[in-house]
Amino acid sequence: MKLDRELQLELLKKLADSYPDTRDVQRWETEFPGAISNLAYLSEHGLCDLKTIAVSSVNVPFKARITAKGMDFLADDGGLSAILGVVTIRLHDDTIKAIIEARIMQSDLPEPAKKRMIDRLRALGGEATKHLLLKSLDYGLDKAPDAIEKVGALLEKAAAS
Repeated sequence: MKLDRELQLELLKKLADSYPDTRDVQRWETEFPGAISNLAYLSEHGLCDLKTIAVSSVNVPFKARITAKGMDFLADDGGLSAILGVVTIRLHDDTIKAIIEARIMQSDLPEPAKKRMIDRLRALGGEATKHLLLKSLDYGLDKAPDAIEKVGALLEKAAAS
């Protein structure tokens, strides 16, 4: 059995042509060598539904239907899955403060400076904490090219080892 991405894409497109109906796939193995194993693989990932029939104690696919997940996989924009799969993350003020405080504690600043910054951080209200987070995020994104260069240097170093 050989998994073939190009064949999988072709099979999904054939199934999409008849969506939402099922297709007879009994002859596909003859037309597309490897179709059976690739359809089974697609089915296991939820991209198509596969109906099989037992022939000589072997399950042989005879009908297949692309699923909504399969249709979204083919869609250039990810389909409804891209919209429905959005994850919203909410961080409470205390969590944000704890993250920033941990970074302050890890810094090389002298202890009195760390204590002063942490005291000011703990005294911040919700809006001020949000503002601090947004400014920190802006700063971090401004430094992203530097971070990418450092990651690249680390990767080069690791490859040389």
